[in-house]
Amino acid sequence: MSRLPIAIVAALACWPLAALAEVKSAAPDSFLIEQRYAIPAPAAKVWEELLHPERWWPSDHTWSGDRANLRLSAEAGACFCERWAGGSVEHGRVVMAIPGSLLRMNATLGPLQEMAVTGVITVALAENGGRTELVVTHRVSGDASHQLDKIAPVVDQVNAQQFGGLAAEAAKP
Repeated sequence: MSRLPIAIVAALACWPLAALAEVKSAAPDSFLIEQRYAIPAPAAKVWEELLHPERWWPSDHTWSGDRANLRLSAEAGACFCERWAGGSVEHGRVVMAIPGSLLRMNATLGPLQEMAVTGVITVALAENGGRTELVVTHRVSGDASHQLDKIAPVVDQVNAQQFGGLAAEAAKP
């Protein structure tokens, strides 16, 4: 079997998890990104996975290089944090949690942190017939000199890796 048919079969196997990703708006001082996933699992399972980024967040999108150092708790004021022997970082701060349906964080991930921008990530879950629609919105605002419209497509791709990992983990039997 050639590599192309194997790649097609692999892509089709992931089809239920295929994200509908979109930069909804982008300007020099802001952007709004939306990711949508249809997950063949109940919302309770997706919620449980959401709270364990150490199982699904890409290690190459951590400061320590190891996702095992990540922690997230679903209550207002809780930290989405990473701690390791050489340091620690707050990726986000939970500002709203409705177990099983919504988690919102003030979050400036990665290089956005040092840009002094404001970021809000909302993760919403809606179950229908044992399947869950996961919608992740990422809204960032800041100084127009950062030309946020130019980095929005890259942030969109990174968000797809991060939350695509959540969707894939939650879809496992």
